[in-house]
Amino acid sequence: MAAAQDPALEIQELTQRINHLNYQYYQNSISEVSDYEFDQMLKRLEALEAQYPELRLPHSPTQRVGGTITKNFDTVYHKWPMLSLSNTYSEEELREFDKRVRKVVGDEVEYVCEQKFDGVAISLTYENGKFVQGATRGDGTRGDNITANVRTIHDVPLQAHGKDYPDLFEVRGEVFMPLQVFEQLNADREEAGEQLLANPRNATSGTLKQQDSSVVASRKLGCFSYSFHTDNSPFDTHSESLQAIQKWGFKVSDTWRKCNSIEEVMAYINEWESKRFELPIATDGVVVKVNSYALQEELGFTAKSPRWAIAYKYAAMSAATQLQGIQYQVGRTGAVTPVALLEPVLLAGTVVKRASVHNANEIQRLDLRLGDTVFVEKGGEIIPKITGVDFAKRPADSLPILYPSHCPACRTELIRPEGEVNFYCPNEKGCEPQILSKLEHFITRKAMNVDELGPKTLEQLYRVGFVRNAADLYDLTFEQLVQLERMGEKSANNILRSLEKSKETPYDRVLFALGIRFVGSTVAKKLAEQLPDLEALRGATYEELTAINEIGGRIANSILEYFQDPDHVQLVERLKAAGLKFKSENTAPDIQSDKLEGQTFVISGVFQSVSREELQQLIISHGGKVVSSISKKLSYLVAGDKMGPSKLEKAEKLGVKLLSEDEFMAMIS
Repeated sequence: MAAAQDPALEIQELTQRINHLNYQYYQNSISEVSDYEFDQMLKRLEALEAQYPELRLPHSPTQRVGGTITKNFDTVYHKWPMLSLSNTYSEEELREFDKRVRKVVGDEVEYVCEQKFDGVAISLTYENGKFVQGATRGDGTRGDNITANVRTIHDVPLQAHGKDYPDLFEVRGEVFMPLQVFEQLNADREEAGEQLLANPRNATSGTLKQQDSSVVASRKLGCFSYSFHTDNSPFDTHSESLQAIQKWGFKVSDTWRKCNSIEEVMAYINEWESKRFELPIATDGVVVKVNSYALQEELGFTAKSPRWAIAYKYAAMSAATQLQGIQYQVGRTGAVTPVALLEPVLLAGTVVKRASVHNANEIQRLDLRLGDTVFVEKGGEIIPKITGVDFAKRPADSLPILYPSHCPACRTELIRPEGEVNFYCPNEKGCEPQILSKLEHFITRKAMNVDELGPKTLEQLYRVGFVRNAADLYDLTFEQLVQLERMGEKSANNILRSLEKSKETPYDRVLFALGIRFVGSTVAKKLAEQLPDLEALRGATYEELTAINEIGGRIANSILEYFQDPDHVQLVERLKAAGLKFKSENTAPDIQSDKLEGQTFVISGVFQSVSREELQQLIISHGGKVVSSISKKLSYLVAGDKMGPSKLEKAEKLGVKLLSEDEFMAMIS
């Protein structure tokens, strides 16, 4: 009872408890409480911090979910330069490195070998144990301040554990995207009709540069810490510092090893050449460091890199095999994607039978022909890809591969939109793979989460004519379902219950489920925040859509085109009539004053000190109303950078008063 009566004490206890549970889960893979119990604690802490913002602690776990909007990243200077390592691909050069080291410091030298994870290097600064700054490497002397984004990474402690750490120290680490997360991200992008990301490293780099930290949080990045820096280090060796920072709560990969000779180093490298593919993240080599700090200091640095460390990089795994055919797959958006069918070959520990070809341009660039002996590579990319052709082995009678002119599924003539590399089947309402893919997308966990329905059941429902679109799912009856093969009464009732439960799905996930091209889950959330119901979304103009953070012209046009189609309008109306949520249920902010009572505002553009979402909340909390369109009755247009010209022109024509960001803040101060 005392904790409930004292908000400061309750906030402190909840912060400590949740941080402990996070540490156990992310560092030790231990779940001490159920997901529901954890979520309830986090919601309670969020509510208390919203009510008493001055009591929020610097290391509060609520900062992990992000939400900070960063317009520009400040430049920070590294106290200890972040130098790059010299690389080698040969055992001979690695042995030369060992000779140079022993020539300077003698034969009594110990090395530490670590996996070279393929991610993005960052520095983490701590004062009195509290995380105060995260920065990119940049040019080694200065980098970008990405503190808000780094706070969302669970492997980075916001408060160091224990008390035996220096007052000021820095930990270096590698931020990475786990392979499973990367594959899911690409699957989501493919569903939204967006270009796929090449590899996890590029995806990680792009994520850390996001302006909205909530997007970073959703990507579930990880971080392995690998070095420690402070004035007057309390440690004699690098290995001691690794053990210490792990004790302080930093995640250190357990793949590192101390080696007493170059022979042991080579044994480590050879052991991990194939073993590294068992790891859940991408690696591209091994970093070899002199363990003793005293010897490191004696060896010193060149202008670009330390003389006491070197990176041995593995050559990309490659194999030669025969191209037996090309299969053309039709996706949800109608994109027709070629996949190479190969004679099975062992590559990087797995048997490869298929490889990515990407598009028609790639087939032409590689000059692929059936029967060719092709080189397949598995490097930083997850999916094997064809990198070249062994022309010396090409059959004399080989013929070029002709990309199909018609859809392989429905025989509709393919189109290729200007500026795009993919061919598309435009028959979205009659092409079976597209229809089934749309239905499968609709029921997925991240969309409507109809967990009792699966692809095979959907296919049966489509084939017998019971379901042609998502709205038909909500008209299904028990009598129809029990007619299906291998469908018992219990399974039929479970499907109906699951469909009924899906009607509780929040508005943003319903938008995502519709499958509007380029509208992934993150874009759907942005739309739901700014256009809180179906009517606002359908009535939004191009300028209003592009004024929303992260909504570009391509996405805006796709949304406008979607609602110009009568069939789509009818589908949405049927889903709405079935009981799906087409209105945001975000709770209104607490009323702070009535200074803006009776006044209406349109927000347009990008702002420096607040996000559009925060600006909207400020207007509502001071009694004002936010509307989506400009009219004679509008009180003010709050104008930021990059505002749509047509909106500005209309406001000036109607005599609507324009407010700058500073002028608006003065109104409510």
